[in-house]
Amino acid sequence: MTTLKRIDVHVEGIVQGVGFRPFVYTLANRLGLAGRVRNDVDGVFIEVEGALSGVEEFLTALERDAPALSEIESVTVVTGEPAGHSGFTIAASDPSGLRRALVSADSTTCDDCLRELADPADRRHRYPFVNCAKCGPRFTIVRGVPYDRLLTTMAGFGMCAACAAEYHDPGSRRFHAQPVCCPACGPRLRLHDARGTELCGDPIIGAATLLRAGRVVAVKGLGGFHLAVPAAHEPAAAALRGRKHREDKPFAIMVADLAQARRLCEVDDVAAELLTSRARPIVVLPRRAGAPVAASVAPGNRDLGLMLPDTPLHHLLLGELAEPMVLTGGNVSDEPIAYEDADALTRLGGIADAFLLHDRAIHVRTDDSVLRPSPAAAAGRTTGGGESAGRATGADVTAVDVTAGMAAGGTIAPVRTVTVLRRARGYAPEPLALRRPAPRPVLACGAELKSTFCLAKGRRAFLSQHLGDLENHETLRSFVEGIDHFCGLFDIRPDVVAHDLHPGYLSTRHALELSGVELVGVQHHHAHIASCLADNGDPGPVLGVAFDGPGHGADGTVWGGEFLRADLTSFERLGHLAAVPMPGGTAATRQPWRMAAAYLRDDHPGLDVVRRNAERWAGALADGDRPGAPTTSSAGSLFDAVAALLGVRDTITYAGQAAIELEQHADPAEPGAYPVTVTTRDLLVMDGAGLVRAAAEDLAGGVDSHVIAGRFHNGVADAIARSCVTLRQATGLSAVALSGSLFQNALLLERTGARLRAAGFRVLTHVRVPPNDGGISLGQAAIAAARDHTRT
Repeated sequence: MTTLKRIDVHVEGIVQGVGFRPFVYTLANRLGLAGRVRNDVDGVFIEVEGALSGVEEFLTALERDAPALSEIESVTVVTGEPAGHSGFTIAASDPSGLRRALVSADSTTCDDCLRELADPADRRHRYPFVNCAKCGPRFTIVRGVPYDRLLTTMAGFGMCAACAAEYHDPGSRRFHAQPVCCPACGPRLRLHDARGTELCGDPIIGAATLLRAGRVVAVKGLGGFHLAVPAAHEPAAAALRGRKHREDKPFAIMVADLAQARRLCEVDDVAAELLTSRARPIVVLPRRAGAPVAASVAPGNRDLGLMLPDTPLHHLLLGELAEPMVLTGGNVSDEPIAYEDADALTRLGGIADAFLLHDRAIHVRTDDSVLRPSPAAAAGRTTGGGESAGRATGADVTAVDVTAGMAAGGTIAPVRTVTVLRRARGYAPEPLALRRPAPRPVLACGAELKSTFCLAKGRRAFLSQHLGDLENHETLRSFVEGIDHFCGLFDIRPDVVAHDLHPGYLSTRHALELSGVELVGVQHHHAHIASCLADNGDPGPVLGVAFDGPGHGADGTVWGGEFLRADLTSFERLGHLAAVPMPGGTAATRQPWRMAAAYLRDDHPGLDVVRRNAERWAGALADGDRPGAPTTSSAGSLFDAVAALLGVRDTITYAGQAAIELEQHADPAEPGAYPVTVTTRDLLVMDGAGLVRAAAEDLAGGVDSHVIAGRFHNGVADAIARSCVTLRQATGLSAVALSGSLFQNALLLERTGARLRAAGFRVLTHVRVPPNDGGISLGQAAIAAARDHTRT
């Protein structure tokens, strides 16, 4: 006699919008089981009954064979009495109750859909919106949960008979695929001129023809508009740069495949894995000598940001163009990207010569994600093996082999790292796990630049997509609307609101204006270290090295080169870079020559930086010497000073530009390092002025500036490692967390990490979130949750 068994199964995690219900349906029918499956506000609910052996195999296969895009957090099983179900069905979703279901990130077009796209016999041949249960838009079209078509921007497109048949066919990979569509019933592509008039003919062919002629074309992507020109067309790239008012910041390039990528950049296995991952991020890689790229694409930059197509539309456009194309954000410099058609036609009308539009609305503006492998990884010079971090990291990146020690011959061994510079499309809004659950729901409002916010509930932290700089009114509006959207999407009503200590940040002001919540102020650099801890699932305490731009210190002064003893509830300032004046206050952050003046004073009057700024030099010194003038311990300001000293950058056009270009200027093969004095009295103090003086003396002596920049980087790395050794002796702590915008610098990160590991430290670096201010909100949320936990 066959023993029958009935179980109710609740699956939580990323299980909606990833083909999970069709997978369950197919699995149950293959095993001869009866019951039903439905989406609900928590995830996926399954009732299944049948032979005991089949039910047991069902539970095993449920997790073992789950769809590739899914991420199961928990499976809860309750045994019940068989109900006498006949057959297995997909039931209507249950929208009642508190929403805990997760929303999947957007995913690149799968191979099956690409084959249909290229097949002249297929009804979706050259259809730019082909998708299935395994791929396509998700987060950017979702208006609410459960994830059903009526709660997406596809609601207005009624399925034709053929699409409806696929949607209801258990044997189809479009079985219950919510964005399913075709040329007969789905979104339509259009090409418009700059005045908004629709142009005749095939939109893809028309857009490619315009691109080849050097025109700028605005292209509506998954999360917003891009601006495109051929990557090798100098007049077009220069025109785009001028129209966007983007003086120096590099443009990204979209390539058709890895073969095209390898003609432009050095692409090793790590880079190839990142480029081809489902998130399709921009990957910053070393440029090949002689790469056919216009000078205006990435002026003075030895790296290029490459990406592969993420939608069928981009595959078609690149196929028709038959060469790489610049694909940069559809905005004027410092504005958020346009994502609505009418707004794009208005704001981009003076930039784009044509618009490639479609009528599938984007609900959430989402920028491209940006990742960067370390130079060692990109050049294939690493030791040790990489370990796939997979979906558990929240980013399709390669985890790091953190083996300490020295390479053969006594040299410090480089370690493979991948740094997330911007987390957005392809990763958001998939949650990060908190080691310690938040007792009450938390909203963390982040910083002012590279803004993100974070909502925490239980063990889940929902870090928003990159939003931009809140000084822009439209970005601030997106920030406020984004918080409301996430609160609704994940049914979170914050009781605790964390914010930066800087009273002038618009994110802080937003927090202070909220009523009925408990406010938690978090020091900026503590939040950086906490972000790194949360990123690694480590509660601390650690020695935290926060090398960052200027930030509001706990004592009211300007910090930014900090050595902290930190955990998720508190921190102690153990040391810092020696403070120097900020001549002109915030003007010094925009004019690095002012920081050169602060460090050099009247030494070396014959240096070019002094001559270039001779009329303003004495005034800057006077500004720094006046009573009450601000001082800073910022590492960013130190890098700014050396960049100006070496003639790399006297003024900047975007945040962090001087430090970024100083890294680009450095000779990575230079082994020398400038000595740095480290003193220990009440606090450890690292003398940055000695680094600047040493660099100035070499420059005056005729040493090549690339060598000087290399020695400067090595000197900073040496000083950090020596400082940590000193602090280990005082605290007993042997783990170091590296965070802050300066650790976007792959050369500094690699050299510092290698020296620390050689000294026996366990080193924590960012894996899933940026070390820059884009990760601040996660750190704030982790601190607020941990502090709340200690009180409950």
